[in-house]
Amino acid sequence: MAVGTPAALLRLENPIQSLTSAFWLWKALLFIVVAACPGPGYDTSTTLIPYEGADITTSLPWPLKLARWDAVYFLHIAEYGYVFEQEWAFSYPRVLGFLASGLRKSGGQGGPVPIALIGVVLSYVTHYLSVLALYRLSANIFGHTTVTQRLICFLSSALHIICPAGAFLSAPYGESLFSFLNISGFYLYSSSLISERNGASTLRDLQVLISGGLFGIATLVRSNGILSGVLFAYDAILLAWDILTQGLSYHKVRRLVIIGLGGICAALGMIVPQIQAYRVYCIGELDRPWCGWTMPNIYTWVQGHYWNVGFLRYWTVSNIPLFILAAPILFILCKSSLWAIRAPSTLRSESGNQVSSPLSPGSMLCRLAVTQGLLAVLALTSYHIQILNRISSGYPLWYWYLVSIGLEGLQDPRKSHRSLALAAQAMVAYALIQGVLYGSFLPPA
Repeated sequence: MAVGTPAALLRLENPIQSLTSAFWLWKALLFIVVAACPGPGYDTSTTLIPYEGADITTSLPWPLKLARWDAVYFLHIAEYGYVFEQEWAFSYPRVLGFLASGLRKSGGQGGPVPIALIGVVLSYVTHYLSVLALYRLSANIFGHTTVTQRLICFLSSALHIICPAGAFLSAPYGESLFSFLNISGFYLYSSSLISERNGASTLRDLQVLISGGLFGIATLVRSNGILSGVLFAYDAILLAWDILTQGLSYHKVRRLVIIGLGGICAALGMIVPQIQAYRVYCIGELDRPWCGWTMPNIYTWVQGHYWNVGFLRYWTVSNIPLFILAAPILFILCKSSLWAIRAPSTLRSESGNQVSSPLSPGSMLCRLAVTQGLLAVLALTSYHIQILNRISSGYPLWYWYLVSIGLEGLQDPRKSHRSLALAAQAMVAYALIQGVLYGSFLPPA
């Protein structure tokens, strides 16, 4: 691949400025699409939100135009707390409620509109920060010195801007915040591997613990964040095998303890809400059915009892259109996970040599393949499959896979690089159509 070829396609002298401009232009376009949708939409659930002001049965304040589907629950929980048992399916409102309470303490107004506005601003800011975090994560794994490496960092971050999550990354939903926390956790985790290689043990330990904390908060926002804790289990298994075969040492014991603490930090995002729910429903007169389980879990109960989430429960004839809708991203997630496990040799420099990076790309890609692969399997068998289009936004592996296909086409004239362009065009088209459907309160959600 000629050095000038990709440079001619993209100006990489100031990638952060380019990404920033692209981000805000895309966000402005999506906002116009959603805000232009007339009236309260097909479903009038948003009009049920108590609001002192205009008649929202005919017109909505613009922050409430973005409060659709689950966001109606989010605003209610953020303002009043968990009133109904089924609301325990959602953890993101805890963060939204915390920010809203801070606004009220500082003299600001309460109510659904300010809370919705907080959620929108939070989504915009954290989505932008996650774009930057993905750029830094990409640089950690693939390097940032050659044109090819800078293209990988830039293009993967650009794909994250226009990913299929679309309007959900602008609305008062948890997807943007989750994406920022999860990708930042991956960044710090990869940085810890670099510190380990450089012999900076104290810095490595700190990065592991902070990454575990970020995964824990990500799990609090979206329960699938617990899958990122698999990274610590992966390392613990490798280290335990090393101890069994090579013997103990202070360095190995210290490393194992830190990995364990990092995993505990990640798990707390799931454990703490369960303790709170147990105190509400199981200590007293309520005694809900799930309280008697060997491992009481309100989240599993609520998802199954109220939302019909469970193994193969979504496999019905009526849901076939939703499986078709999620099929492209499901295929890409599975394909990219297999690609990563094979430690690809396709990411090469202009001279044809394997790219030089701060750490071995294969080792990190393999770890992330396990996390993303588990998400794909669980989504196929146990989730409401259509949400995969939005929760996939917080997983970087598939962005790199699409970029690698495009770079293969540039490096080898016999291979087509149109797949990357087609994928980007499809994501843009899907996000715009989704924006109209979302703004009109029409499925799919």
